[in-house]
Amino acid sequence: MEMESETALRLVKSGVTLLLLDVPQFTLVGIDTQMFSVGPAFKGIKMIPPGPHFIYYSSSNKEGIEFSTVIGFFIDASPSEVVVRKWDQVEERFHRLSEDEEERFSQAVRNMEFDRHLGPYTLNQYGDWKRLSNYITKSVIEKIEPIGREISVECEPDIAQSILQTPGEKTLGEQLKSTKSSMVVNEPQKKSCYYTPIPHLVKHKGIQGQELTSLNLDKTQLLESILMKEYGGSEDLILGELQFAFVAFLMGQSLEAFMQWKSLICLFFGCYEAPLHTRSQLFTKFINVIYYQLKHGLQKQADARGTTGNSMLPLLDESWLSSESFLYHLCKDFFSLVMEAVVIDGDLLSWTRSLKQLLEDTLGWEFQQGNALDFNDDDEFAPVVVMDV
Repeated sequence: MEMESETALRLVKSGVTLLLLDVPQFTLVGIDTQMFSVGPAFKGIKMIPPGPHFIYYSSSNKEGIEFSTVIGFFIDASPSEVVVRKWDQVEERFHRLSEDEEERFSQAVRNMEFDRHLGPYTLNQYGDWKRLSNYITKSVIEKIEPIGREISVECEPDIAQSILQTPGEKTLGEQLKSTKSSMVVNEPQKKSCYYTPIPHLVKHKGIQGQELTSLNLDKTQLLESILMKEYGGSEDLILGELQFAFVAFLMGQSLEAFMQWKSLICLFFGCYEAPLHTRSQLFTKFINVIYYQLKHGLQKQADARGTTGNSMLPLLDESWLSSESFLYHLCKDFFSLVMEAVVIDGDLLSWTRSLKQLLEDTLGWEFQQGNALDFNDDDEFAPVVVMDV
């Protein structure tokens, strides 16, 4: 608690302020893992730690019962920065102000004129946000965010028909698109995020038969190619995109983001050589990332079931979390790969155990028993664990 008090004191001076003008009562406004229902005096959030954040909101009818499609955007804020947005009553969305107006309001915030109308950022939830966003940087945001910066399922008119395939995905698409739409989207504004294209099948000129089959069975070479071509070899950038997509999906309710998250998950879990030999550290970080994503998403999913409708979290279809889902089969194969490895990185084994435990405890998923993940480290049949020095 003492550390939190020190942090709070520091954030009074160096914290970021989100000033939101003219927001109607009952509008839902979220930042990171926190959500507010706007009251009559609300004008924003103060004491936000500098760095990347995701802002999202949903307008309400006058009774505060029906809510419109979620709109969200990322920011990467500097210490003491003031981010200003003003509500447009006609379009029911936030707009940026002119530079002069923004500077005038920023100065008013620094003069404490809005202080009693600003709610504090909940610091005890900041750790959760950091674990969901530790690879999201300014360069990741600028690389992926759409023109106009706003992320919304309203800007994804064709995704439900063209990409969603499983019954769970189609149900998810229907749920997200069934909310009341308040957003007026003109044709030129229908901008998608600039996600990295992830091919589902590897095609190479001059490569046929067994070699091509092998390339598609083990996606290690595809991962290497994408890392070099799209991310300049940076492991952290691809993990940043994975986190960007998850946040845009879970908080921003973007179907496009869900499909990108799924594509990246399939790419990683489709690798056999990389986790054991060439990219053990990357896979340790990857398992760490999805462990916290699923831990947060499943926990929020349980919370949402008990709410009365004021949740902006997409209600994942039950079939998506069943043992028939793509995630179950990918995890099952990956766990077998790690279990049967003769030599394995210690951190990767530890995080894989944690992920397996999380899925078993939270979803009741059962994976093959009697394997290396269930052995003690001193068991003669356990894999050789290699620890980084």
